[in-house]
Formats: sequence, C-alpha cells, structure tokens
Amino acid sequence: MIVEACVSLSAAWMARSPALLAFGGDSAIELLSAGVVLWRFRDQTRPEQVEREAARIAAALLFGVAACVAVVSAVSLLGYHEPQPTYVGLAILAGAAAIMPWLARQKRQLSAVTNSAVLRADAAQSAVCAYLSWIALVGIGLNAIWHIGWADAAAALIIVPLIVREGFQSMRGRACGCC
Repeated sequence: MIVEACVSLSAAWMARSPALLAFGGDSAIELLSAGVVLWRFRDQTRPEQVEREAARIAAALLFGVAACVAVVSAVSLLGYHEPQPTYVGLAILAGAAAIMPWLARQKRQLSAVTNSAVLRADAAQSAVCAYLSWIALVGIGLNAIWHIGWADAAAALIIVPLIVREGFQSMRGRACGCC
C-alpha cells in the first residue's frame, strides 16, 4: 500500500491526473484505515467502544476520499489544468485492479469471523480502491490512447456516489455488500 500510494501520487502530480490523484489519495487513506484496524485489535480494554470509534474513523476516511475525488475532478473539468497520459499510472492501476478485489474479499471474510465493523469498513475501502482503479484505468486509458483529457476527471467523478454510500454503510457498521 505504501508503494501504491507513493507511486500513484507522484505519477498523478507529474501527469496532473485527477483520477490518479484520487486513486493515490484513496491508497493513502487506506493506509490510515489499516492503522485504525490495528489500533482496534490492539486495544482490548473497551472492545465495543473501540469498535464503534474505529468504525466511525474508517467511515470518515471514506468521506475524505469522496471529497478529494470531487474537488480534484471539478478543478480539472473547469479547465484549470489538462491531465497528461501516464504509463506509470496505468501500470499501478492495472496492478491494483488485479489485487484489490482479492484483498477486499479476504478482509470481508476475516470481518465475518471476527464480527468486526471496523474490518468491514476496511474491506469496503479495499473494494472502493478496486472500483476506483478500474474506473481510473478507463479514464486514464482514454486519455492515453485518444487524448480525451476530460475522461480522466469524469472517470474520477463516477466513483464519488459509491464512496459516499460505503462511508455511510461503514459508519453504521454494516457490510458493504460489494466485496
């Protein structure tokens, strides 16, 4: 996740790609979410209270991803910068598109075994990362192949409602049903 976040964020910066920036931001937030999961399982003094707090934090992180995606995409669509094709970005997105669905399923299964809402929220973030990687891959691919710059930002905006929905599901401690 650290490599994914660093590579995608630096490639996004160089290419000025909203979809890749959103994906990299999601990767960074997913790292924070993993920290929340670790905190939840290490602090056993008040398991129910820690579980609720951790699930709320994980949900807030999902809302942060949605806000980041919306703002960066709007700035691009308003014409403040033109995204450039990025082959490094395409490679990291292809890798995430292949790996993240499997990781989300594994986390979902573990959350069922442990009955952990925070782990369900983390699984939702992994699933969102998979969806975002596929959608960003399409947008960045359209830009790389046919030089359709707005496809990058439009692809990033498509994921916002899904992220918000998953944030609400995670906040309630429910499984996302998507992973």
